Parts: sequence; structure tokens; C-alpha cells
Amino acid sequence: MNEVVNRLIKNNRTISTMESCTGGLLASEITNIPDSSKILKFSAVTYSNEFKIKMGVNSDTIDKYTVYSVEVAMEMSKAITDFTNSDYGVGITGQLKKADDANPTDNDNLVYVSVYDRNKNYYYTMSLEALDLPRSENKKYVVNRIIDLLKTIV
Repeated sequence: MNEVVNRLIKNNRTISTMESCTGGLLASEITNIPDSSKILKFSAVTYSNEFKIKMGVNSDTIDKYTVYSVEVAMEMSKAITDFTNSDYGVGITGQLKKADDANPTDNDNLVYVSVYDRNKNYYYTMSLEALDLPRSENKKYVVNRIIDLLKTIV
């Protein structure tokens, strides 16, 4: 994460996050780096559909694709970018080997990530399959993959 934060500082760029299944771990990793306050504008943990919608995700998108979809991750990344006027926004949604009766899907071990680049008006997306690990380890795995993705973007 050092590399990502330092590049953002050097390039005078900012980032914000809207996390669901990672519960703020990405923001925590960012804030572990000195001077991260120069680049992290805001972070929201939007565990519920209600607060994803309040933060700007269209309820029709959730209804059409489910809350666990790349489409929702994309809307999360764009919404947090717009809300904070950041250069980059990260949206994370998915399931870590845990079924959700309120939001049924065909697969309970996929995580969807989107990084929105406001300056390019471009979405970088990926999906990850949760590993056969405890939830806390899966969260670390997902965040490490996001850090790898951010290294290629910023």
C-alpha cells in the first residue's frame, strides 16, 4: 500500500472508498501509511442495501443484478467518487462464503471490485472468488488483490 499512497501523493491525486464485505479494511490499510490524510478523502462502509442506495447506488441496479454484482460495484465506485470529488473511487461488494437470505444469489463466494478513474471516466473491474479460509483472511486476500490492482492504475 506504501507504493499506492506515495504515487497518489506524488501525483496530487485523491481516493475514496465504499466498502461492503471488506468492512473498511481497505481504508484501514490506506491509513496505516504516513501522510495518507493527503490522499484519502472519505471512506464509507455500506453493509446494507439501504445505505448503498443513500450513497448513490440505484435501487433498480440492485433489483436487476443483485447487490452482489459488478454493476453494483461500479455504481459504488462512481457514487463515492462523485460524493467526494476524488480522482479515484473504489467500490467493493460481494460474499465471503456466507449466504445472505435477504439478497439471494447463485454464488455465495464471489467479491466484485470496481475502481473508477474520474479523470479518464473509466472503470477498472475484477471479480474474486473467496478462498477456503476464515472470513478475516478472505478480507485480507481481497484487499491485497485490490492493492495490486491499484498499483497498476495509479
